Amino acid sequence: MRPREGRERWLSAAEPDLWQQVVDELGTAVTVIDPAGRVVALNPAAGRLMGRPAAAVYGQDLHDLCHRDPGGARVPREYCPLLQALAEGRSALGEDDRCLRGDGRLVPVSWSASPVTESGVLRGMVLLVVEAEAVHRVRQERAERAERVEQAERAARTSALEDLAERLTLVAEITDVLGQTLDVDEALARLSRLLVPRLADWAAVDLRIGSHQVHRVAVTGPEGRDARQEDWQSQLPEPATEPAPSPLVRVLNGGGPVVQGPADVDAAPDSPLAAVHSAFLRAVGAASVVTVPLGAGHPVTGALTLVRTDPARPFDSGDVDLTGDIGRRVGLVIDNARRFGRQREIAEAMQRNLLPPLPEHGRIQLAARYQPAPAGSQVGGDWYDAFTLRDGTLALVIGDVVGHDLAAAAGMAQVHGILRSLAWDRTGPTGAVVDRLDDALHAITNVTMATLVLARLEGPDAGPWTLHWTSAGHPPPLLLVPGGNALYLEAGQGLLLGAPFGGGDRPSAAHALPPGSTLLLYTDGLIEVPGSDLDTGLGRLRRHALALAHEPLEILCDELSARMSLGSTDDIALLALRLPAA
Repeated sequence: MRPREGRERWLSAAEPDLWQQVVDELGTAVTVIDPAGRVVALNPAAGRLMGRPAAAVYGQDLHDLCHRDPGGARVPREYCPLLQALAEGRSALGEDDRCLRGDGRLVPVSWSASPVTESGVLRGMVLLVVEAEAVHRVRQERAERAERVEQAERAARTSALEDLAERLTLVAEITDVLGQTLDVDEALARLSRLLVPRLADWAAVDLRIGSHQVHRVAVTGPEGRDARQEDWQSQLPEPATEPAPSPLVRVLNGGGPVVQGPADVDAAPDSPLAAVHSAFLRAVGAASVVTVPLGAGHPVTGALTLVRTDPARPFDSGDVDLTGDIGRRVGLVIDNARRFGRQREIAEAMQRNLLPPLPEHGRIQLAARYQPAPAGSQVGGDWYDAFTLRDGTLALVIGDVVGHDLAAAAGMAQVHGILRSLAWDRTGPTGAVVDRLDDALHAITNVTMATLVLARLEGPDAGPWTLHWTSAGHPPPLLLVPGGNALYLEAGQGLLLGAPFGGGDRPSAAHALPPGSTLLLYTDGLIEVPGSDLDTGLGRLRRHALALAHEPLEILCDELSARMSLGSTDDIALLALRLPAA
C-alpha cells in the first residue's frame, strides 16, 4: 500500500464523532451553509459569536440573519461578497463586516469562506468567522512581539558595536603608549595600567631570557593589592622542552592562545613551571584565564596571562582574539627594545673610545659631559677635546658634525683626528688651523658640514691667561667671571666647515681670562629645544650657569646638563674649564 492511499483510508475510516469533537472544541467560529445560504451546521464558538442558540439558527438564511453594514443596515444581497462567492463556487474573504448578534449588538468581524464540493457538485460553504477585535488583538500581540524581538536585536547589535569600539579603543591606546617608549619595564607598566581592570582583574607577563630561562617580570592586580607582596615576580622554573598540557608551557614553547576555566585551573600541574603558575592562579581566585604568546615569531618573546575572578564573566572568543593581538604588539615592542638596547651598548662602547680622556694641565680644572640624543643610536656627531700642544699650551675643541647616527660619529672621529694633527705644532692664529681643516675636509673625510670652536689657552701656570679662538659657525663660548657676571664671546665667528662659499682667512679672536673664571664650550643641543628660539636658549644657559657658578666644576657640569637638556632632542657635548683663583 502506498503512503498516500494509507492516509486517505485512515481518514475515511475515522469516526465521525472525532471530527465533530475537533470542530466543537475550536475557538474559532465555524458555520456551514447550503447552496441557498441557509445554516446547516455550526460549532459552539459560532453560537457564542452570534449570541443565539443553535436551534434558533439552523435553517436560517445566514445573510438575512446576521450580515449588516457598519451602520447596522441590512446589506443588499446583490452586494454580499459571501453570496457572490457561493453563487460562483469560489473562496472569499471579508475584512470589515458586522455581525448582528441575538442581543442586537453589532460585532465587527472578519471571515473566510471555502466551497464544499462532492463529485464536482457544490454542496455549500464552510465559513470561519473571528471578531475583528480578536484579530486586532492578535495582530497587536504579533506586532509587539516583533517589536520586542527587533529591540532585542537592536540592543544586541548596539552592545556588539559598543564592545567592538571599546576593544578597538583599547588596542589603539595600547599601541599609542607602547610606541612612546623603548624601555621594557616602562612599556609593561603602561600595558598593565591599561589591561587592569578594563580587560582583566589580574595580568602577568613572563619573558624568555635566553633559551632556557623564564622571568615573571610583571604582575598587576586590582587597585589596593600589591602584586609584589604576593612574591610572584621572580625567575620561574625552566619550561619543559617536550609538549606538555600546561597552557603556559605550551604557549612558551610556541603554541597558540589557551583559555582555561575553573576545572582547568584546578587540574594537577604537569611541570615545575606549571606548578608555580597554577599556584598563582589559585591564589588570585581565577575563574577564567587566557594565556597568549608575546610576539609572532619563533621562539616567542614570552607570554601574557590575563585572569578574571568573576565566574559570570568568562573570556569569550572575542577576548581571546583581542588578547592575542595585544600579545603580538607587546612582543614586537619588547623585541625592538632589546635590539635597541644591544645597539645602545655598542654605541656607548664606541662613544667611550671616540671621546678622549681630559688631560691634566697644572692647576687648571677641566670637566666634560656627553649626553646622547633621547632616541636613535645613542651616539652622534657632537664631540669635545682637550690636549696639550707641542709648545705646552692647552688646546680646547668643541664640535658638531651634521647628523645623529653612527655615520656622523665616524665623521666626527675623522675630523677630530685631523684637527689634532693640524693643531699639534702650530703656534699661529687658530683661524689658520681651521682653514687648513676646511681645505682637507672633503678630500680626506666623508663629512659634508660641521661646526666647531678651536681655542688655545696661553699663559703661565700662575697667569695671566689669554684665550685665543676661532669659531666655524658654532655657538659662542660662555665666560663666567668672578663677581656674578657672564658674557658670550661672540668674536672670531666664521663660516661653518664645508660651506660652499668659503674662502679667505678665517677670523681669530682673543680675550683675557681673569683668575677664578669658568669657560663653557658646548654644542647646540644644550640650547636648542623644539618650539623655542636660539636667543631664548642662550638666555636660559646664561641664567643657569650663573646660578651654578659657585659650585665645583663637576657639579656645575652635571646640574647644567640636567637643567638644560629638558626637552632636547639632540646630542649634547659640554666642555668646561676653570682657572685657579688669584
